Amino acid sequence: MWLFDRFAKNLVKRGELTIIDADGKRYQYGTPDPAFRPVTLRFADKNVATYIARHPRLGAALAWMDGRLLVDDDDIAGMIDLIRGNGRWEDGRSTLGTKNPVKLAWAASTARLRQLNRIAKSKQNVAHHYDIGDRLYDLFLDADRQYSCAYFTDEDNTLEQAQLDKKAHIAAKLQLRPGQRVLDIGCGWGGMALYLNRVADVDVLGITLSEEQLKIARRRAEEAGVADRVKFELIDYRELTGRFDRIVSVGMFEHVGVPNYRTFFHKCRALLEEDGVMLLHTIGRMGGPGQTDPFTAKYIFPGGYNPALSEIVGASESVRLITADVETLRVHYALTIRHWYDRTRANRDKIEAMFDARFYRMWVFYLAGAMAAFKHGVMCNYQLQLIRDRRALPLTRGYIAEAEARLQGAEAAPLPEPALP
Repeated sequence: MWLFDRFAKNLVKRGELTIIDADGKRYQYGTPDPAFRPVTLRFADKNVATYIARHPRLGAALAWMDGRLLVDDDDIAGMIDLIRGNGRWEDGRSTLGTKNPVKLAWAASTARLRQLNRIAKSKQNVAHHYDIGDRLYDLFLDADRQYSCAYFTDEDNTLEQAQLDKKAHIAAKLQLRPGQRVLDIGCGWGGMALYLNRVADVDVLGITLSEEQLKIARRRAEEAGVADRVKFELIDYRELTGRFDRIVSVGMFEHVGVPNYRTFFHKCRALLEEDGVMLLHTIGRMGGPGQTDPFTAKYIFPGGYNPALSEIVGASESVRLITADVETLRVHYALTIRHWYDRTRANRDKIEAMFDARFYRMWVFYLAGAMAAFKHGVMCNYQLQLIRDRRALPLTRGYIAEAEARLQGAEAAPLPEPALP
């Protein structure tokens, strides 16, 4: 326990953390702070403390998943928020990870190998996360299954409203016109493609590597009566041919991998008409390049990486794509994931029945960790508007606000659908 005690004293300065070890002894860390609620952890056996202290980036996650680390109210988000909040990115203080240059260099080199993401491997990585069962996503996403950062014009908005506003925000930046041909790279369950067709009278091709997503997207297009105009294919972007007036990609670039960035943008440029517009919406990291944390790389998104803005712009510049507009969504994903986390906890029994208790604990740890990373850590979201021709868009950005207001006024957010039994 002495190693963990030393570790925790350095870790927690603000907020109150109480540890109760396997023998019932209590340890107190930090000081009261209204920004954090008090957190109490319990160790189920005598080896947990040393295990976590020796493996600060993965030990707590595995101990939680295995039921060796217990949290009062079974709410892991409070613990992670307290830890990450004591190492805010803005303050330049990291509470987790290593500063050993040899370990950092090794981690960076092995990460690049994991991100090679050749076509067959990319499909396997996508299936690892997205083909695990559709009913899971029904339990915590909005009714349109938008599994990406929402756009909160008001922090108190519902998840449904914020996701609808996200789609309007993106559509406005695309400057759509009736009859245009739009490519949706990483189309998910088809919500964005169907929305763009509905509000802008455009034809959309959505591509995905998830067989489960493909089935649902095609079914939704059939049910909406637009399958002749909104089509979906199971294909890697690298194998696609044709030309498109607009390209949109939401929440897919995180799976590309740094070694493939130039290939990705080179292909997008080839697919885009001369006067075309592309909107890239991706998780990113503030500051410079970094690494995917071990928990996410192992259990959640194998082969995934959230890029620095410099990595995105550098790769797109190399193929002569012009960055027409950049927006940083600084807090929106933390607000989004708060809704996902609460809905996941509310459906614990259903999720454990689908999988098991360990899976449920893994999933809430993933959501809680992601929420804290966007609230306190290095993570953010970027929206980049890319063009081939400098005159492809109006001289000023006024058209974006005008189109967005029109789109927001045209549709009301649907009410949340009840969770499946």
